[in-house]
Amino acid sequence: MSETARTTADAVPAPAPAPDRNRWKALVFIALAQLMVVLDATIVNIALPSAQQDLGISDANRQWVITAYALAFGGLLLFGGRISDLWGRRRTFVTGLIGFAAASALGGAATGEAMMLGARALQGVFGALLAPAALSLLAVMFTDGKERAKAFGIYGAIAGGGGAVGLILGGVLTEYLDWRWTFYVNIPFAVVAAVGAYFVIREPEGGRNRSSLDFPGVVLSTLGLVALVYGFTRAETEGWGDAVTVGMFVGSAVLLAAFVLVESRVRAPLLPLRVLTERNRGGVYLSLGLAVIAMFGLFLFLTYYLQVVKGYSPVKTGFAFLPMIAGMITGSTQIGARLMTRVPPRLLMGPGFLVAATGMLLLTQMEIDSSYAGLLLPAQLLLGLGMGTAFMPAMSLATLGVEPRDAGVASAMVNTSQQVGGAIGTALLNTVAASATTAYVTDHMASATSRTQAQLVQLEAMVHGYTSAIWFAVGILALSAVIVVTFVNAGRPGTAAGSGSRAGGGVGEGEESEGRVPVVMH
Repeated sequence: MSETARTTADAVPAPAPAPDRNRWKALVFIALAQLMVVLDATIVNIALPSAQQDLGISDANRQWVITAYALAFGGLLLFGGRISDLWGRRRTFVTGLIGFAAASALGGAATGEAMMLGARALQGVFGALLAPAALSLLAVMFTDGKERAKAFGIYGAIAGGGGAVGLILGGVLTEYLDWRWTFYVNIPFAVVAAVGAYFVIREPEGGRNRSSLDFPGVVLSTLGLVALVYGFTRAETEGWGDAVTVGMFVGSAVLLAAFVLVESRVRAPLLPLRVLTERNRGGVYLSLGLAVIAMFGLFLFLTYYLQVVKGYSPVKTGFAFLPMIAGMITGSTQIGARLMTRVPPRLLMGPGFLVAATGMLLLTQMEIDSSYAGLLLPAQLLLGLGMGTAFMPAMSLATLGVEPRDAGVASAMVNTSQQVGGAIGTALLNTVAASATTAYVTDHMASATSRTQAQLVQLEAMVHGYTSAIWFAVGILALSAVIVVTFVNAGRPGTAAGSGSRAGGGVGEGEESEGRVPVVMH
């Protein structure tokens, strides 16, 4: 072969590998696993009072049923993401499912407090393997722009609306069966998803990261994230000025700063900084984390408002969230997925967060006798439409352009921003609500001349606390929209994307270069 011919041949890019023919079947099992994980975040909340009574868990320790899961899940997500890159996504996915099912069986069979808390921590550990593996599988299996939009539309709808589904399912299972079924229900989900994934999913060639595991990064990130999540969780019950709470925040800041320093110097980092410093992904992680702060607080306040103030049963409360679920599914699959290949992501995410903020703004008008059909229903529809429209391109953009060897840890960052956002949202907004409630009672209780009036003041104070916190949520969603417009500059598919044009970054020094899965760049 002549030199000219050889040069010409070398210049011709290798053809893109054919898409996996089983990718849509794989999506069914990935979506099923994601639904199980998201359900578990809220389904146990409904069952907690019954479980606490049966197992003799004290009021002081009941929060640990939620916190044990959040700490393990949030603290180990980055580790789980990197494990999926190193060990293989399908293998990590199936292992996470089997472990989650076993931990759920342990929780359902719990005979005491220690067994329950241990089961919840184990659920968090295996969830931290499962969640990033699921998202990274989508990232490497769906590379065509239109197909990617559909796949992430389904995934985004589940990620956004699954929590509300958990409230419904938790209410039904607790009211008509037993609280233990809120754990046992995970087992068939996990078994079906694991068997299906084992036989259907085939990872693209060359997507494995062959570098060694960054143990200092694992230790620093895990301890730093655990300290951060625990600090916010403790602030909710002990107050922001509590010495241990402050110590957790300081310790978290030191550990995470040390983590960033280590990651900038090691040859095979747990979290390559190129994943964070690409402005589109950085903007997505930050805006998504803030939006989840608003959403988690809202779930909490609406649940209490409907049950305590309006007197709804657990089942009726769960069904009252259906408009939000419908809005999220519509926003994600009908708006986000259809427009994602036609307009830049920021033109979906920014307006989406603003529509959600408008729905949240309506809820600041809540009163004791507010009409469900006149206020809560339209507010939830707007919230669902806005968040579904914003979540869908956010999920896709967070992993778009990432090299296959980094897909797991990039996916883990999505889950980490959501998990940390949820912990912050519950603690921060609950603290705002509690302070406003206390202030209202102090100002108005003196005027109550009867027991009935005193009870009315208490209910008014609760609603005043909720609406005060919801005002904060409105501001947070507006800030999310500003961050999106400022940082996310990726164009629509097929156009140059500024800094996003090479989202994956280069091969770090000393790292093994792996084959790349071609992606349609935004």
